[in-house]
Amino acid sequence: MRLKPSFTACARLAAAAALVAALSGYDQSLFASEQSPPAAQPAAQAPPPQRPLAVPALPPSQAGTGPVLRLSVEEAVALSLEQNLGIRADRLTPQIEDMTVASARAAFAPQFFTRWNTSGESSPPASFLAGSGATISEDRFTTSTGLQQQLGWGGASYSLAFDTARVETTRFTSFNPQLSSSISATYTQPLLRNFKIDGFRQQLLLSRTQREIADVQVTQTITTTTRNVRNAYWDLVFAVASHRVQVQSLELAQEQLKNNRTRVEVGTLAPIDIIEADAEVARNEEAVIVAEANIKTAEDVLRALVLSPERPDFWQLRIEPTEDPVLQPRTIDVDAAVSNALANRTDLIETRKQLEQVDINVRYFSNQKMPDLNVLASYNAIGLGGTEFLFGEGGFPPPVIGSANRPFSSVLGDAFGLDFPTWAVGLQVGYPLGTSNAEANLARSRLQKTQTQTNLRNVEMQIVTAVRDVGRRVATNFQRVEATRKAQTFAEQRLSAEQKKFSVGMSDTFRVLQAQRDLAIARNNLLRAVLDYNRTLNDFDAIQKAPVLGR
Repeated sequence: MRLKPSFTACARLAAAAALVAALSGYDQSLFASEQSPPAAQPAAQAPPPQRPLAVPALPPSQAGTGPVLRLSVEEAVALSLEQNLGIRADRLTPQIEDMTVASARAAFAPQFFTRWNTSGESSPPASFLAGSGATISEDRFTTSTGLQQQLGWGGASYSLAFDTARVETTRFTSFNPQLSSSISATYTQPLLRNFKIDGFRQQLLLSRTQREIADVQVTQTITTTTRNVRNAYWDLVFAVASHRVQVQSLELAQEQLKNNRTRVEVGTLAPIDIIEADAEVARNEEAVIVAEANIKTAEDVLRALVLSPERPDFWQLRIEPTEDPVLQPRTIDVDAAVSNALANRTDLIETRKQLEQVDINVRYFSNQKMPDLNVLASYNAIGLGGTEFLFGEGGFPPPVIGSANRPFSSVLGDAFGLDFPTWAVGLQVGYPLGTSNAEANLARSRLQKTQTQTNLRNVEMQIVTAVRDVGRRVATNFQRVEATRKAQTFAEQRLSAEQKKFSVGMSDTFRVLQAQRDLAIARNNLLRAVLDYNRTLNDFDAIQKAPVLGR
């Protein structure tokens, strides 16, 4: 009987030592080598070779018969660029703005027009010169065909028209029916207002700038989504690894419960220690259940970022990460990152484009304050024909002694031959009295320019602050990794010591269970510190391109 307790104690001690050794080996691969914390120095260094932390497979409760999608972090990013709904929606914005630019540019396209009109008129004679009879009638048919265009330079516009008419009437006239045609051209050239910029060119410039802003917004969405995908991927990796930690803690608690029962049976331990061990097993079982739920939550977050809900297996598909959490020490240069962010940040570029739009409005409304001085030029050539009456002498109206027919071809010959031209050149001047609409709009645009310039400086200050803050967090999180690694080592040593002391009766169940809890906390803290460090590296890269933090 004396040999049995001694042999049992030795067996328990050996089993406990083997379990602690296994736990220690699980986390040694977090670190590839001993690294000093990264400093914000100008010189960038390549990271040393890394040994990944082996991510355990999903527990049996997570494994199912549904389809599995195994992804690396870069594959997840590529998939999100193709299927993410936010990116797909934002990629339509530049196409919409292309249509806005095309609509603004259409104002300068030549416009072809043609009109046909027929009319009739009946009236009583108001003068003996109007004609004979109780009713004076007139039937008219006219056409007009031409081309007009707003030019894209100097604010000029022109119009060309070819008009024809056929008139049949009971009035006294030399031709009945009368055929006529005319060719006309008009040209308007502003000299002050609308010369350098007009409403059409203003809208075209604004729409082009808005198109550039749309491209910037797409870049911002891609950068933000890429950052979120990477973080969601590592969150899933952490959830899987954290679940494994909880499973191992449960195994430790179950082993302790088994040992306590054995010692109670041989009379070396009080029955109350079984209750304490049972409670610890139940607590760890709860932690495993929560960890399993965390895996599903992290998986859903990543699913929404990288997969299209149009997939029929969207909710059934399980995502398994293929990459391991590794410590990737990297020297960063905060000053270079600040300069890069001030040159390439999407929100800063967008604010600068908005300032360009305000400048366009200031130019336009400044021009609209000028007097409206236009040069107007017109040229017109006509032709006339039809059935011409030949009148004799004597009496009024003179007697008709015959008629002659002048065909429409002769009418066209007169018009196109410019036989009967009419031309005119003039100046048109206009100036509002009192406060004009342009003055009010100009004052508002100047205030908007001042506001946008202030916003620009504010955005620059926020960018510098954010980049410096993330740079500090990179160094802080690296130091956290070093601290949590040491804390885990001490927790493993403490648990081993407590188990050894327990096996010889120098400790109790409470201290052993507390040491197990501390080890689980230390292991999770180390995992979280490594993942947080990698997340801040991801944020440090992304924040130089877009305002991604807080999303």
